[in-house]
Amino acid sequence: MTDKLLTTVVGSYPQPEWLVDRKNLQSRLPPRIRAREIWRIPEPLLQQAQDDATLLAICDMERAGIDIISDGEIRRESYSNRFATALNGMDLDNPGVALDRTGHSNPVPRVVGPIRRLHPVEVRDVEFLRRNTHHRIKITVPGPFTVAQQAQNDYYRDEKALALDIAAAVNEEIRSLQAAGADVVQIDEPYLQARPERARAYGVEVINRALEGIEGTTALHLCFGYAAIVHNRPPEYAFLTELRDCVVKQISIEAAQPQLDLSILRQLTNKTLIVGVLNLGEMAVETPEIVASRIRSALEYVEPERLILAPDCGMKYLPREVAFGKLCALVEGARMVRQEL
Repeated sequence: MTDKLLTTVVGSYPQPEWLVDRKNLQSRLPPRIRAREIWRIPEPLLQQAQDDATLLAICDMERAGIDIISDGEIRRESYSNRFATALNGMDLDNPGVALDRTGHSNPVPRVVGPIRRLHPVEVRDVEFLRRNTHHRIKITVPGPFTVAQQAQNDYYRDEKALALDIAAAVNEEIRSLQAAGADVVQIDEPYLQARPERARAYGVEVINRALEGIEGTTALHLCFGYAAIVHNRPPEYAFLTELRDCVVKQISIEAAQPQLDLSILRQLTNKTLIVGVLNLGEMAVETPEIVASRIRSALEYVEPERLILAPDCGMKYLPREVAFGKLCALVEGARMVRQEL
């Protein structure tokens, strides 16, 4: 397999309707505290059901031909709450409140003591994925800046101090995930874009703390929010080039839906770039030719060895048949352009 124009996913894949109440999931902001009410399967059978649904996600990504696959985040209620609510120092029984990036209030964990990671959170997920595919695998964890924004701080002197302790917990988790077999660990940091002033104040510092001493391949995803929830998005990032100073090896951005000005990629010459070429705000499945044209646009600014192709963001809010069709178009579009090189 060539390492030019590899394909990957950003993380999530649609959970089956028999597993989660998708109407419930789509009618609310992404949960920051636990949201057990979305699961249709009773607790004694839930892990087995999640494993079975994860196998379906793995199978879809393999059938589509994706090079670097994930577990689809099938076991998660949101990209961030599974890890955040497992940390010591978070009061889950008496949640606080914080403004989501849409400007609406959302219940969040309340920080009442020192943040510590007591145990591995996603190691079993990686072990299960590793056992069930021969492909390269990616696992995602929420980033420390974003987790700090999605909590009510009732303990630390300031947000930066909170974020640094979250970063230490993320660092421990990443080490465990790599030891369990993850080829790529991606940290999700959408709030770098949502809160750019705070991000400029301490975002790179806390991300570097999360990645301190980490040798394997790391990625950082930042986006404008799920297409199903955040409908208006600008054509440029408020926070992106600042990540040149970050130790992360790959940067994942969305480009298709916002019709991003890709000339910004010229300013990130020290990173591998994961560029979104699937518009998740559009239910129509792109043709491979449309995907190929988006890839060619990115190649005007970044060489093929540093370019990885992906959906704009996580795919969990799409109908499964739409998500699968888009992944097939992604793989075929990448193949077309690879042949032209």
